[in-house]
Amino acid sequence: MAEQDTQIQLVTFQISDELYGIDIMDVKEIVRVQDIRSIPNAPSYVEGLFNLRGEIIPIISLHKRFHLRKANLGEDGELLSGFIIIDLDGMKLGVIIDRVERVVLIDEGDIQPPPQMLSGIGGEYIKGVVNREGGYLIILDIRKLFSAKELRKIEEIRR
Repeated sequence: MAEQDTQIQLVTFQISDELYGIDIMDVKEIVRVQDIRSIPNAPSYVEGLFNLRGEIIPIISLHKRFHLRKANLGEDGELLSGFIIIDLDGMKLGVIIDRVERVVLIDEGDIQPPPQMLSGIGGEYIKGVVNREGGYLIILDIRKLFSAKELRKIEEIRR
């Protein structure tokens, strides 16, 4: 019997003061900040729409969704900000990030349940955390970030 793969690759990025990661298989690409066309009557966390090579992508602000402040990065950090384009079961969304970090390989055995008092994004959206120097790497469960109703509304906006 083949040995189970016990490592996962995560794309890591900063939002506010925290470092987050999502499974690399959910990431379609990372793009630099570009013009977003705002949409009237959209939920407050929907920044607008972005045209990516002819495909219309809704852009989501987790800052607004979870009441997080933007990171204070300076000029160099601004160069690393942008959108992570994710695929939620066939629907592409762009998530605004303060700064892209890197791709890391994590042993699944190192992933722990989130602590009770984790600032920012609620525990129900988190798969787990990994202890690192200077804090945690928070692993997001992108399939739980939005309810089915919210996803339908976002899809309507895209059309």
